[in-house]
Amino acid sequence: MPTSPFLSHAWAWSPVCSAPSPSFRRCASLRTRQRIRRQLCQQRGTTHAAAIQTTGIPMSQSSMADTYPADDLCVTALDRLFQSVNRSDAPGLVVGVARHGKPIYRRAFGLASIEHGVANTPWTRMRIGSTSKHFASLAALLLAEDGKLDLDVGVRTYLPELPEFPQEPTLRQFMTHTGGFRDSLDAGFLASGPVIKPKGEGLAIQMRQGEVNFAPGEKMIYNNSGYQLLSLAIERVSGLSFEQFLKERIFDPMGMLDTRSVPSDFEIHPGTATLHVPQPDGSYRRGMFPSEEVRGEGAIVSTIDDMLCWLRNLRGPHKVGSDDSWAQMLTVARLNNGLVCKYSLGLQLEQYRGVDIIHHGGTVFGGNCQMLTVPGHALDIIIITNGAAVSVVELANSVIEVMLGEDLLPLPAEKTAASADFMPLVGATYASPDMQMVFGFGDANGKLGFAIHNSPVIPVREENGELCLDFSRIVTGPYRVAMQPLAASDAAPSTIELDDGGTRWVLERLPETAPSLAVAGQALVGNYRVPDLNAQAKIEFDGDALVVRIASDFGPNLLTLKAHSSDVFAWNFTGQLAQLGGSLTVERSNGEVIGLRFNTLRTRHMHFQRIAN
Repeated sequence: MPTSPFLSHAWAWSPVCSAPSPSFRRCASLRTRQRIRRQLCQQRGTTHAAAIQTTGIPMSQSSMADTYPADDLCVTALDRLFQSVNRSDAPGLVVGVARHGKPIYRRAFGLASIEHGVANTPWTRMRIGSTSKHFASLAALLLAEDGKLDLDVGVRTYLPELPEFPQEPTLRQFMTHTGGFRDSLDAGFLASGPVIKPKGEGLAIQMRQGEVNFAPGEKMIYNNSGYQLLSLAIERVSGLSFEQFLKERIFDPMGMLDTRSVPSDFEIHPGTATLHVPQPDGSYRRGMFPSEEVRGEGAIVSTIDDMLCWLRNLRGPHKVGSDDSWAQMLTVARLNNGLVCKYSLGLQLEQYRGVDIIHHGGTVFGGNCQMLTVPGHALDIIIITNGAAVSVVELANSVIEVMLGEDLLPLPAEKTAASADFMPLVGATYASPDMQMVFGFGDANGKLGFAIHNSPVIPVREENGELCLDFSRIVTGPYRVAMQPLAASDAAPSTIELDDGGTRWVLERLPETAPSLAVAGQALVGNYRVPDLNAQAKIEFDGDALVVRIASDFGPNLLTLKAHSSDVFAWNFTGQLAQLGGSLTVERSNGEVIGLRFNTLRTRHMHFQRIAN
C-alpha cells in the first residue's frame, strides 16, 4: 500500500506530477481567505468555562481546572490514529481538533481526487451531509427571532399545498424527526433507485402521499424531507433563496468564507474534493447525491477551519443566534408518550464514557462527516471524508480518548454484545401480530445486532440488563430488549418484548425454516398500483428468483424477495443499493392477496394495491 509521510502536510502538490497542479494555484487564493477567516475567528475572543455555562449546554467537568495530556503527545497519538488513511493511492479525509478554541491538530490525508492525483489539504472543501441540519434549524430560529416564522403552528401555514391529514405536524417536529411524514428521498429510492431527481420532485412526492409513517409526536424516525420542507418555508418567509439566506445570516457573519450550501453535485466549486464510492473490484465511482435540490437536509460544503470556528460559536459565546435560540437548539425532543429523546434541533446530545457530547454525523454518496464537541472541556472535533473506508464516529470517539486521557473519562467503553453469547438468536426473525413491526437478530463481525425491517445488522450494546440500540446508530427507535430471557435459553424464544421508543411490541418468532419461495411467492405474483409513488409494480418469477419490477416517472427499479413466512417477506434493492432493503407484509381478503405493505427504516406501510393482470 503506497504511503507518503508528507502527504498529510502537502498543500496541493500532486503525488503523480512533478509540478504544481491547477488546484494548487486555485488553493493559493483559498489560503488567503482562510487566513482572513482565522483572523476573524480570533477577534471573537476566547471561549471559557463561564461562557460555556451561559449557553445551557450541559457541563460535565470544569474545563479550566483539568489537566490534559500535553499537546505534542496528543499530536503524536493522533498521527498514529490516522496513519491508516495516510495514503497516496486512495481517497482520504480531513480532520481538525481544537481545545479552548485553539487548533491543536489540522491534518489532511489521502487524495482529494484520484482522477487528477491531487492530495487533500487542511483547507480542502468537502460535503458535511446531514451535519448541515442544525444550520437549517438555526436559520429557522433566526427568522423566529425576526418575528417572521412560528415553529409551533401547523406546517400548512407556510406550505399549504401539502396534503391534509387528521393531525398536522409543526416545523419544530420536522426538525426533531417527530413529524411523522414519509421521507421523500427514501420513497424515491423505492420508486426508481438512486436516480438523480430534478428540482421540485421532493415536494411533489410529499404532495401525493396518502398516508404518513405515524401521527405527529408518536415516534421518531429520521426524515430528510422535514428539513427540505423547512428550507422551503425559510425561502418563502425570508424572500431569499435558502442558499443566500445561510450565506447572509450565518456564513458571512461567522467569517466562514469557504462554506456554502450547494444544492447539486453537478455544481463545481474551487477546492472541493471529489466524492469517491468504492466498488467491489477496488475501483471507484464518482459520488453523486440523487437530487438537484439538496437543502437543509444535507447541502453544506465546508472546511475543517470553518467548522472549528463554528463549533466555538455553538459552545458560546454566540456571534450568530441569540442565547434563547441556542437554548432551543439544545432542547431535546419529548414524544407524546413522555419519552425524552437525545435529539434536539439537528443535534444529538449524548454521553461518551461519562462525558457530555454534542454531535451530528453526515453521510453522502462517497463521503462521511462527524462533528462533535465536548462542551465541558471545550474540545471540538471535525472529521470529513471523501471516500476513506473508516468509521468517522469511531475515529471521533478515539480523538476524545486521546485528547482527554483516561483520567478524565469516568466510565469504561461501552460493552458491545457478542454474537457468541447469544448464538440461538442469530438469524431469528420476529413480527408483531399485526405485522407492523418486523425485527431480527444477526451477526456483524462477531457482534450481535438488530435488523429492523430487514435493515443491515447494527451492533447493539449491553446496558442494565438490556440489549440497546440507540437512535444515533439506526435513526429510528431507540430499541431495547431484555437480555435475561434471551441469554438463558438454548433456543430462540417463541416471543420477545421489544421497546421501540416507548412503544411496547410483543413479537412472535417467524418459522425457523422458511416456506418454499416457489410456494409462498406464487400468491404474490401479479400487478400492483402504488399511488404514493406514482408507479406501477409487477411481481414475477425470474428463474428461481422472485422479483418486484417497479416502473415510475424516473425509470425502473428491481427488488428481490425472500420469504420468512407466507405473509412476511424480506426484500432488497439491486445494484448500487443492494445492501439495503426492507420488509413486505401481505394483505388478504378471503384468503386472496389484495395488497402489500412495504417497510424500510424510514418508510412505513407503503401500500401496493393489487390490480387485475
